[in-house]
Amino acid sequence: MQGAAPLPKPENAITIAVSSRVLFNMEKEQQIYEQQGMEEYIRYQVEHESEPFGPGPAFSFVKALEAVNARLRELYPESEELFDVVLMTNNHAYVGLRLINTINHHRELLGGSQDGPCLSLPPHPSLVSSPELFIERFCMTGGNSPIGYLKAYHTNLYLSADPGKVREALEEGIAAATMFTQEKMKEVSDTQLRVAFDGDAVLFSDESERIYKAHGLDKFFEHEKAHENKPLDHGPLKGFLEALGKLQKRFYGKGQRMDCPIRTYLVTARSAASSGTRALKTLRSWGLEIDEALFLAGAPKGPMLEKIRPHIFFDDQMFHVEGAAEMGTVACHVPYGIAQKVSRKAGKEPSAPK
Repeated sequence: MQGAAPLPKPENAITIAVSSRVLFNMEKEQQIYEQQGMEEYIRYQVEHESEPFGPGPAFSFVKALEAVNARLRELYPESEELFDVVLMTNNHAYVGLRLINTINHHRELLGGSQDGPCLSLPPHPSLVSSPELFIERFCMTGGNSPIGYLKAYHTNLYLSADPGKVREALEEGIAAATMFTQEKMKEVSDTQLRVAFDGDAVLFSDESERIYKAHGLDKFFEHEKAHENKPLDHGPLKGFLEALGKLQKRFYGKGQRMDCPIRTYLVTARSAASSGTRALKTLRSWGLEIDEALFLAGAPKGPMLEKIRPHIFFDDQMFHVEGAAEMGTVACHVPYGIAQKVSRKAGKEPSAPK
């Protein structure tokens, strides 16, 4: 295809699969589907095929991926170690015409190439000057599960507005999280991708969280002290942090550690003195670096995340996701671990010190 960089092979790329409902704002259309049914939904989409969708919660994150790609291509012109974004939608191809028209509209709006089925995203106030993004891989599954496609693309991260599909991906060992349309989203960097992670049941297993739920805070501290030299098992997002770390090392190898366009954060309710040691030793045992670690000792995460302004934040507890989102952070829910069983029985509750 003319006018765009060649695509990396899926096995060489870091593949991010995003659903159409998180890439674009499709709240109105979703309400029509839920309230009036499939046929009215299809009719509405066809009648509004020429009207492009606006950006959704994943938009700034996806744009930041291309900013990293632009830097990587400067340093390693022949390398296929790049982010590759796949637009994943369970719409039928018939309904997907509006998505294709949206793609073409925004490509033309930003002056993109007219050749090939590319997706260039709508401009966002904080990212107007960032490199133009083309998404050339597009799957419309017609209501079928996306899992087979996710595996075929060697997907490193799947973002969807559908909690059921996210759980299905996690059960198959694919890193995944649920995204939500938010009323407020803070402006974020257009030159540095910032990704923030919770610890337990996100980067790490829920082993320590289970101790807390079953035996309380004192036993949790005792357990962590007794096992501080034993690495935690991996959680569902460990592989994605590992993929980010590999790209970071590409920049470090060119002497750009202090100017790296990827920055990672651990934002945990654990306290540093009583339970932080095991978390940091676990990361070290995996050979992974985290750029900044914030041990909040049970304090709310929202204010710290507001200062960091990550493009995306992952947490296993809706209590923290909602608190971060209220302050403008794009926060995703990772429905994994013991906290999901507890929350379904008792409703949402504050996090353990994790």
